[in-house]
Amino acid sequence: MVRSSWRFWGWVLGLLFLSLRPAAYAAEYRPLPPAPRAGLTPDWLIFDKSRNRLVLYLPDYHPPAHAYYQWLSIRPNKPLRISFTAREKLSLFLDNRLVFSARTPASYTVDLAALLPTGSQAGSHLLCVWQPEAIPNLTSFANAVPLVKAKSGVAVAPILTAQPRPRGHQGQNVFVGFLLLLGLCYGGLRATYQPGFARIYQLEGLWGKGAAEQDFLVKPTLTWLNLVLVLLFSLSFALLLVAIHTNIQSIVILRRLFDVAESAIVVRVLLYTALVAGFVLGKYLFLELMGYIFDVTELVTIQYREFIRTSLFMGLFLPVVMLLYLGLNQRLPETVLWVSNGVVSLLLIGTVLRVGRTLNRKASLLNLHLFSYLCATEVIPLIILLKLIVFTY
Repeated sequence: MVRSSWRFWGWVLGLLFLSLRPAAYAAEYRPLPPAPRAGLTPDWLIFDKSRNRLVLYLPDYHPPAHAYYQWLSIRPNKPLRISFTAREKLSLFLDNRLVFSARTPASYTVDLAALLPTGSQAGSHLLCVWQPEAIPNLTSFANAVPLVKAKSGVAVAPILTAQPRPRGHQGQNVFVGFLLLLGLCYGGLRATYQPGFARIYQLEGLWGKGAAEQDFLVKPTLTWLNLVLVLLFSLSFALLLVAIHTNIQSIVILRRLFDVAESAIVVRVLLYTALVAGFVLGKYLFLELMGYIFDVTELVTIQYREFIRTSLFMGLFLPVVMLLYLGLNQRLPETVLWVSNGVVSLLLIGTVLRVGRTLNRKASLLNLHLFSYLCATEVIPLIILLKLIVFTY
């Protein structure tokens, strides 16, 4: 009887031990919760409509978006400062509440802990960066170096913090490659076709009445040299559009018409090159039509030749602006923006003034009929181009 009792209790204890082993193993191998993020990281999230959830943003896979998200661990009484370069109307949201909006393009430093809504608890909060009608510059978002207040009479050693290597504009190597190609092509054309090259790129004859200028106005316009120079001008202008206005301002209308992924820099450059070349070469048909309507067909050829000559000459300064962009965009984005817009405006306005000056030599612009023709062919297209390229906001 005693032996049977011990055997019974042995079976009970054995079954109890076996029943506790899976629970013990489960407790031992249970995955730990992810560590909270104390600041910004390069890993951003975007909203996937098809799955109705936030997914990791991969620049080489996903198309650019207007809103990017990131989970951050924020405490109301512990500062969390971030710095970034914002365009106009860029907004920050915390837990779907608007906490910051940029009124002008500038570099900002904000404390996310101070921007938390009243009554917020310490823990994970969802940060949203949203830019209407443009793409936020995510590469400029970084954790700001904390400020240390020095006590009176006590020198504080500077804080050495590990900073990530700054990343340049996406496709920077592509821009450098295209600039080298432009330099080689311009140098080769100057060495091979020196007389024809000098007729266009002659500084002293730009606003004077030189022999080279008059020679160009009587020479055929559509030569092989001029066609190659038009393609090089189109490539230079396309590089400026892609590098500056896609990264800082974004050409909203062109993106709506031609949806090209931002990661495909080469495709975007070639697309804009085709657009610029098509505009330059197609303007002759537009001038022929307007000349027939206004009955001034004898001025169309001279006007188009002057347009080609001035555009090609002033386009020689576009690669210089590209070099300025590659060197200073990360440190002085506002300066690069103003200089680039100024150069583009000078190119467009200078071309119109030069064409008007040449037409005034053939027939006085005081004639209301000729002045109306000049407004229809030069001034109105100038206003449209300035709105599309320069004043995009």
